[in-house]
Amino acid sequence: MSIERVKEYLVSKGFLDRVIEPETPTPTVEAAASALGTTRARIAKSLAFDAGGETIVIVAAGDSKIDNSKFKSTFGMKAKMLSPEETLSRTGYAVGGVCPFALNEGVKVYTDVSLKRFDTVYPAAGNARSGVKLSPEELYTLSSSEGWVEVTKTADGGM
Repeated sequence: MSIERVKEYLVSKGFLDRVIEPETPTPTVEAAASALGTTRARIAKSLAFDAGGETIVIVAAGDSKIDNSKFKSTFGMKAKMLSPEETLSRTGYAVGGVCPFALNEGVKVYTDVSLKRFDTVYPAAGNARSGVKLSPEELYTLSSSEGWVEVTKTADGGM
């Protein structure tokens, strides 16, 4: 999959004008923040996990990390991130461009509350040279999120 699939999806939802394609790559939180002209925290990173054979994607603020005890409490299992190869085959996107919408069938998305502190956030748009400017609620809706979860902590210990 690619940015073209994401653009088709966003056209159908009326959000194509929110796609940003900077000249510099956006494969990491730091690079995306720089290229998109925002802070690391506002990058909505999409992290892919194996959940007992199913694939789930957690969308969280760029300054947060998965808190293993919160993840286990929420999902009933230890957090097991997918390898880059598994991420591509199971989500349809390569690491560095995983988009929280227009995913492969069967992938469940959950939105972390770490994003709620912002008015705008920037998830990837299907490749490592893109972003989409959205409110957390728009992101939640466009990703067909299964729900808000609290499975992260920030560098300062919050969330």
